Amino acid sequence: SYQFITAVLLMRDVFKRILEKEQNIGLIIPTVAGGSIANMAILTLGKTVINLNYSSRADNIRKAIELADIKYIITSKQFIVKLKTKGFNLSDVIRNRELIYLEDIKAKISKFKQFKTYILARFLPSKLLTLLFIKRVKNSDTAVIMFSSGSEGTPKGIELSHVNIMGNIKQIATVLNPTEQDIMIGSLPIFHSFGLTVTTLFPFIEGVPVVCHPDPTDGYGIAKLTFKYRATILFATATFYRLYAKNKKIHPAMFETLRKVIAGAEKLPKEVIELFKLRFGKTILEGYGTTETAPVASCNLHDVIDPNNFHVQIGNREGSIGLPLPGTSFIIVDPDTFKPLPKGEAGMMLIAGIQVMKGYLKNIKKSNEVIKEIAGVRWYITGDKGYIDKDGFVTVVDRYSRFAKIGGEMISLGLIEQKLGKLLDEESQIAITVVKDIKKGEKIILLLEGTKNLNEFKNEIKKLNLNPLYIPTAYFKINSIPKLGSGKLDFKEIKRLALSKLNSAKED
Repeated sequence: SYQFITAVLLMRDVFKRILEKEQNIGLIIPTVAGGSIANMAILTLGKTVINLNYSSRADNIRKAIELADIKYIITSKQFIVKLKTKGFNLSDVIRNRELIYLEDIKAKISKFKQFKTYILARFLPSKLLTLLFIKRVKNSDTAVIMFSSGSEGTPKGIELSHVNIMGNIKQIATVLNPTEQDIMIGSLPIFHSFGLTVTTLFPFIEGVPVVCHPDPTDGYGIAKLTFKYRATILFATATFYRLYAKNKKIHPAMFETLRKVIAGAEKLPKEVIELFKLRFGKTILEGYGTTETAPVASCNLHDVIDPNNFHVQIGNREGSIGLPLPGTSFIIVDPDTFKPLPKGEAGMMLIAGIQVMKGYLKNIKKSNEVIKEIAGVRWYITGDKGYIDKDGFVTVVDRYSRFAKIGGEMISLGLIEQKLGKLLDEESQIAITVVKDIKKGEKIILLLEGTKNLNEFKNEIKKLNLNPLYIPTAYFKINSIPKLGSGKLDFKEIKRLALSKLNSAKED
C-alpha cells in the first residue's frame, strides 16, 4: 500500500544518514509491520540485513554480531523490555553496539514530512521512485545473512544473494499460486529464513496481504486473526501446529477459510497431521527447506483433478516432503563416494537450484565442505538422509547427525521418536538423544514432557516388541522439551539436559 511505501521511504531517509558507512546492519525486531518496514528500508539502501535470533543463547548472538561486524542494531525499546519479561535479557549482548530505536525514529519525523513523502509515494511512477530511492546493486551481492538455528552446534552465517531470495520467491509463487482473494498469516519470526523469505518478503513481491502476529505459539490469537481477516494461507512448524490442535479455545470455524496449511522447518509427525485434521478438517501439507536454500526446496500440494478427463494429479504424499520446486533438483548419493543411488534407495540428499546460498560467512573451508560441483552444477549437501520414489516424491529418513551407532548398527533417532510417539496422548511429547557409552559406544536417552505417566510409558514400549537396539537406556520426565524460537527442537540443549539428568541420577 501507499502507506507502507511511505513508511519505508521515511525510515530509509533516517537510516541513510546514520548508516552511510556501514554495510551489515543488525535487527532485533518482532514479526510486526515495523519489522517488515525496517528490513525493506535497509534493502533500499543496498545494505545487508541481518535479523538476529533473539531467542538464541547469549553467546550465540554475541558470536553472530562479531562475525558479521555489526556495529549498529535496529530494535525497539518496547520489544527489548518485552523480551526481558520472557527471559531473554539482551542487555549484555548489545551493550557495546550503537542502537537505533524505532520509537525514536518515529518521534523525530514531522507530520509535514510524512505528508510530503506520502504524496511522492502516491503519485510518482514506480520507475521514478526506484531511480530516486533505491540503490542499484548486483543481483549476486549479499542481500541477507541468516544465522542458522544452532540446533546441533554453533550457528553459521549463511550468505544469501538477491538472486537467491528473489529466485526462491518466484519458485514459491509457482506452487502456492496466490490469488487476489488470498490473505496470509505472518507469525514466524523474521530471524528465521522461512519467516523472512516466505511470510515477510514473498507477500511484498507477489502482492499478497499479510496479517502479522509476533507470537507463533499463541494459537488462539492466530485463530482469531485468521477468522477476523478471513485468512487463506497459514505457515507454521509441526510444533506450533501441535499447539494449535491442542488449544481447546480454538473453534474449528476460526480456521474455516484456510485453503493452504503448510508445515516446514522440522519433521511433521503423522499424529500431528491426524490431530489437526480431526480438530479443524484441514490437511497439513509438509514442505522442506534449509537456511542454505533460502529456504524452500520442496513441498506437497493438494491433489488436482483435470476437468476434461477427470485425471487426478497427485500432489500430496503423506510422510514425504513433496516434489522439488520448479527449478530445483534433488539427487540422492552415497555419502562416501557421492555416486548417485537408484530410485527408492536412501542416501545423502543434495539440492541444486537458484536458491542455493553463496556460502558461509568468512568460512571458505566449511562452505567447500557443503557445496559440491558435479558436472558444472552447484549442489548443496544437506546432511539429511532420504530417498526419491518412482513418482519423484522425496522422503527424509533423518539427519545423518541424528543416527546413533549401537552395537555396530546405525539407528535413526527420528525413527525411534516416530515409533514411540504413537503411544503418546495429545498432551505429551518426547525427544530422543544419545550420549557416549563405554560398552556400546552410544546409548539412547528419552525425555518425556506432558501428562503421560513415565512408568506406564515404559511398560507400553516393552509391549511393542521392538529391536532391543531401539529401546532407550534411560527415561526422564521433564517440564518442557528445549526448543528454539523457530519452534524446532534444540538438539544441543536436549543433549545437555539429558547428560544433566543422567549425572543427577548417578549421584542419587
